[in-house]
Amino acid sequence: MDFVEVSVQAPRELADILVAELSQVGYDTFEDNDEGFCAYIGEGDFDNDAVAEIMSRYEGQGELGYDHRVITRQNWNAEWEKNFQPLIIADRVSVRAPFHAKPEGLEYEIVIMPRMSFGTGHHETTALMIENQLDISHQGLRVLDMGCGTGILAIMAAHLGAREVLAVDVEPWTVENAADNAAENNCTNIECRLGGVEVLAGEAPFDIILANINRNVLLDDMHAYAALLPAGRPILFSGFYQEDLSKIEAEAGQHGLAYQSHRTKNNWVSAIFTKL
Repeated sequence: MDFVEVSVQAPRELADILVAELSQVGYDTFEDNDEGFCAYIGEGDFDNDAVAEIMSRYEGQGELGYDHRVITRQNWNAEWEKNFQPLIIADRVSVRAPFHAKPEGLEYEIVIMPRMSFGTGHHETTALMIENQLDISHQGLRVLDMGCGTGILAIMAAHLGAREVLAVDVEPWTVENAADNAAENNCTNIECRLGGVEVLAGEAPFDIILANINRNVLLDDMHAYAALLPAGRPILFSGFYQEDLSKIEAEAGQHGLAYQSHRTKNNWVSAIFTKL
């Protein structure tokens, strides 16, 4: 499956609202630019009428416009090679593509070739998740990465000393990409598995769970995550906005998950909960 890129032209004060609106209809990756932002969705899930309806709600509140294009798998690679810049997170983690020079003096290095997958650390949620991971001991522990994308969080867990990491995603090319990135980073203890929560049936408990997906999936699947987490162990959530944190916290509480802390950037959130 290819992706559709929706390019939205909007004033800054409306852009965040429109991102929130689009996130509710399946868009889960966004990139800011000087004119507004770009939103991405699988071609099979693209609904031009839904986008038009959202945009119509804000007519008269500024100069608004949008267009869209299909990005094929081949063109997606070219887009990333053109736009993907090296990144440093928390002054400790380097995230780069194989064609970038290796920076010096940092504790951790992650090499990512995104291909058709999302999650390079450039999006706020990925960077926030890594910052939260840095605050949690992974040494010798078993980790689950749900909605793994490129595998960046699974690789971070392995670099932090995790004994075993299971990375799960619903898209076949994403699982393939995550496996390739794990190999690129010499992480032999990462298993990449295709599917959703159904593939976790019969799994032993995990010491840490990472779930950077989106609000609706987190709310729907929270019970499954909580069932696989022993008491006293952390689960990290991201992929939602600050105004949704109360919804995440309420649902988490129904499954014995207690809020501990959260980080925010540009209204995105990564929160840490602990199983009671």
